[in-house]
Amino acid sequence: MRNATVTRKTAETDISVTLDLDGSGSYDNQTGVGFFDHMLDQLARHSLIDMTIRAKGDYHIDDHHTVEDVGIALGQALTEALGDKRGIRRYGACLLPMDDALVRTALDLSARPYLVWNVDMPTAKIGTFDTELVREFFQAFSTHGGITLHVDALHGLNSHHIAEAAFKSVARALREAVETDQRKADAVPSTKGTL
Repeated sequence: MRNATVTRKTAETDISVTLDLDGSGSYDNQTGVGFFDHMLDQLARHSLIDMTIRAKGDYHIDDHHTVEDVGIALGQALTEALGDKRGIRRYGACLLPMDDALVRTALDLSARPYLVWNVDMPTAKIGTFDTELVREFFQAFSTHGGITLHVDALHGLNSHHIAEAAFKSVARALREAVETDQRKADAVPSTKGTL
């Protein structure tokens, strides 16, 4: 079973994440941050990873700790659900258009976390959501998920479209990477024999 539940409780946040890598993209995400919930829903739907997230944070300060800590817990849950990574495709890529935005993602479930983020947002806010938190989420997710993650916004005029295209592009690349490789379903995808 490729699923996991991770809880993370600090003085700033209280988070629970449940994942099923072999799901249908169903989701039930409630973080207290409306735009972020919308993005997490996109991540689940387009990766076909079932996802349930509950988060309570120190919203009286801002949304930073909640968004970052969800990224940490989600990355940890992904790592746990993947286990020894036997049979996965490991790599994924997606070039995703959304109206004016075009975002390219390439990732490797290598256990060597590294984020390359070439995404400029034209505005500081999307509603009440700080656009800089999109990068913070992916930094935490890639670090704790052991993902080499490259995200490049090639075009874009609207911050909402750029952010959503980034989440969807990462989701589609992740879907490809976690899928079972039918030609090598019994092998870890590395010449080292481990990831």
